[in-house]
Amino acid sequence: MEANIEETFAFYRLPRAHHKHLKSTNLIERLNQEIKRRTLLVRIFPDEASCLRLVRALAVEIHEEWVDENRYLDMELLREHLKPAAFANAA
Repeated sequence: MEANIEETFAFYRLPRAHHKHLKSTNLIERLNQEIKRRTLLVRIFPDEASCLRLVRALAVEIHEEWVDENRYLDMELLREHLKPAAFANAA
């Protein structure tokens, strides 16, 4: 653990606003929950490929929602956070 202490604490070098999103699996849990809900509605799939098509379409739909609507991690905040470190390293 001591040999990799820098990697262990890398989480804390990121902006505090990102911490709650990085230590959570809410996004994955939400995707799995939605897949379960939609597959239970269909109930019987004719074959494995049709189930896979549904799951892929759902993943694409959720991805597009997140890209268009939400900013899970504000990258501008990260850029601002990293600017002082970049100046310190350049000096």
